[in-house]
Amino acid sequence: MRDEEIIHNEVLVTRKADAESWLRTTIEKMTQPGINWSRKYSLFNYPFVTACCGMEFMSVSGPRYDISQYGAEFPRFSPRQADLLWIVGTITQKQAPILRRVWEQMAEPKWAIAFGVCASTGGFYDNYCTVQGADRVIPIDVYIPGCPPRPEQILDGLRLLMDKIQVENGRVMV
Repeated sequence: MRDEEIIHNEVLVTRKADAESWLRTTIEKMTQPGINWSRKYSLFNYPFVTACCGMEFMSVSGPRYDISQYGAEFPRFSPRQADLLWIVGTITQKQAPILRRVWEQMAEPKWAIAFGVCASTGGFYDNYCTVQGADRVIPIDVYIPGCPPRPEQILDGLRLLMDKIQVENGRVMV
């Protein structure tokens, strides 16, 4: 009798867990588009600026190009407050562990943009001390080409990331 109660209780627990799982996934399906929409328009930037592309990155924050129309105007200088990492410029072998640590300190969900040809592929620095693309250190969501990229390209890259966030199905990019 005692064993039957335990088996019976285990079955009830399993059924309860299945019901909760079904309810949770149903609610997630209904609320995920709204959550993704709010994430899309409230990006908190962490600029990891190491080289000459930094000047072009600063020009996007000015009044002519106005990155604030996308909800991404205030840079955060603590990785724990940011969800978007801008890798701007060349990454050397000595900087790679620092970049990795910054990425690991960021809260989930998080995204990364490689800004310029040096951050994307290593650029024309084909030597032992330059990382040949930031994707060898952390996962990159959007690449922005150019040396340096024009502000219009930067805004296009940000729009691409926003579109990617909007259609994301509740999974966390790691």
